[in-house]
Amino acid sequence: MSAVRVLALLTLTACLAGCGGKEDADSRRVVVTGFYPLAWAAERIGGADFRVVNLTPAGAEPHDLELSPRDVAAIRDAHFVVYVGGGFQPALEEAVAARDDASLDVLAAGADPHVWLDAKRFADIALSVGAALGRPAPASRLADELEALDERYRVGLAKCERRTFVTSHAAFATLAKRYGLKELPLAGRSPEAEPSPKKLERLIGDVRDSGATTVFSEPLISKRLVETVARETGATVDVLDPAEGLSQERLAAGEDYFSVMRSNLTGLRRALECR
Repeated sequence: MSAVRVLALLTLTACLAGCGGKEDADSRRVVVTGFYPLAWAAERIGGADFRVVNLTPAGAEPHDLELSPRDVAAIRDAHFVVYVGGGFQPALEEAVAARDDASLDVLAAGADPHVWLDAKRFADIALSVGAALGRPAPASRLADELEALDERYRVGLAKCERRTFVTSHAAFATLAKRYGLKELPLAGRSPEAEPSPKKLERLIGDVRDSGATTVFSEPLISKRLVETVARETGATVDVLDPAEGLSQERLAAGEDYFSVMRSNLTGLRRALECR
C-alpha cells in the first residue's frame, strides 16, 4: 500500500509540474499586431518574454481583415497592441478604441499607411515599440539593421535612368518619397479597385508617357490589371512585394521582411536601370 501511495504522489507531482510549465508559457505578456511586418518586428524586439499575435493569417491580404469575437477579446486583454491607423484596418481600429491598455498607431500623422516600406521610418517605429515593451536593447539592434537597409536603398537608387516606377496599387509612396522616386499606381490604396475603361485608357497613356519598361504586380492580388497594362504598353511584368502578408510556405523557406526588401531593391534597380 505504501508503494502505491508513493507512486500516486510522484504521478501527481509530475502532473502539477507539467501543468505549471504550461501555465508559465501562457502567462507571457501578449502583444497583438495587425499584420506581418508589425508582428515580425514585435517578435524580434519582444523575444521570449512576449507572445506575439498576428491578427492577419499568413498569406492573407490585411486590408480584408475581419475580427472574430476571439480576436476582439485578444485585443481587449493584450498587454500592448501595434497597428496602422488611418482606415487601413478599420475593424482593428474600432476594437483598439474600446480598450484601456497601451496601444501604438505607427501611422501617427502620416498619410500613406505603408510606413514599414520606408526602412528609416520603420527603424523609428522599432524604437517606439522597444520603449513601450521595456526592451530598448533589442529594439536598438533592429533599428540599426533597418538603418543599414535604408543606406543600401539610398546608394542603390541614387543613380538611375528613370525615377518613376509603376505599381499595381498605391503602396509604395512612402518608399518613393524617401529615395526621390515617383510611384505611378494603377489603383488607389484599395488593391481590389478596378478602373473604368476610360480610366484604364488614361492609365495606359500615363505609363507610356513615363517611359516605364516594367509594371510591378504583387503576390497577394490579381495580376489581371498589371498584365493588361503591360501588354498595351509593351512593358514587362515583375513583382514588388509590400510585405504585408508572407505565406506559410515562404516563411517556412526562410523568407522574412529583410529578404523581401532586398528583393524589392533588386527589382527596382532593374526596372529603373540603376548603376
